[in-house]
Amino acid sequence: MSPITKERLETIHLRMLPFVHNTPILTSATINRICDAQVYFKCENFQKMGAFKMRGALNAILSLPESERKNGVVTHSSGNFAQAVSLAAKNLQVPAYIVMPETAPIVKKEAVLGYGGQITECTPTLEAREQTSKTIMDRTGATFIHPSNDMDVILGNATAAMELIEVHPDLDWVLCPVGGGGLIAGTALAVNTFTDSCKTWGGEPLNADDAYRSMISGKIETNTNPQTIADGLKTQLGHLNFPIIQEYVSGITRVSETEIKNAMRLLWERMKIVVEPSSAVALAAILKETDAIKGKKVGIILSGGNVDLGKLPFQ
Repeated sequence: MSPITKERLETIHLRMLPFVHNTPILTSATINRICDAQVYFKCENFQKMGAFKMRGALNAILSLPESERKNGVVTHSSGNFAQAVSLAAKNLQVPAYIVMPETAPIVKKEAVLGYGGQITECTPTLEAREQTSKTIMDRTGATFIHPSNDMDVILGNATAAMELIEVHPDLDWVLCPVGGGGLIAGTALAVNTFTDSCKTWGGEPLNADDAYRSMISGKIETNTNPQTIADGLKTQLGHLNFPIIQEYVSGITRVSETEIKNAMRLLWERMKIVVEPSSAVALAAILKETDAIKGKKVGIILSGGNVDLGKLPFQ
């Protein structure tokens, strides 16, 4: 892996600027009071296609040489990354082949199609996803992009924290949710590169705490049928992002399903913004760490807002 320098990250960010939003940073006096800290929310729920994943997908495609880009890209995803790859590819005039399990919600399939992705359905197993992706790659010459275990995806994700740090360079903590590890790895690289003493911290559902256990055991742990409303955080860490997490992430806080719902509702009631449960995990974690963050400046990356408004979990 090439060295991760300020210059490299700044070049990536500059190249991406025409295609992504520099999302707003919001605050809440009520949440500041509850936490007894200054909390700054980097609102990736306002990103194009509604989540931070647009950043990683875009950088991964931009990083391909033209000889590969013209053959298209392929990924397997049932959620935000499927939409992100589809939209990023459309903006760059690149074919996007999306492998989705046949059980994926119709609304998600329609979103992918709306962004120009070409869907191939498969049975809902990882083996089927990978085999279907390989078949498409062999047929089209398309390049596979992993949703989280890809360095170009990780570095694209880093730009969210970079924008936060640019506005608030004196943060003490930056916290984000942990699922496949692509966001927290990118966040940790940005924090390590652009700050002197800021901590990177993660939030994770108690019912899908493989990253927490991985940091303790020193090897990538897995979940068996995790039951959590934070469906975007059920995936596991990868061999590329885990070493970054081990080196640069200070800790992970686990939160219950009730705590996730309460955090999601608090953001709705006090800030009038809707985030998906996976995103609310970050605030839920901070609410459990009020003793540690007292009097400090804390950045939280709200990872996305793609939630079914007819099925809000706190209703």
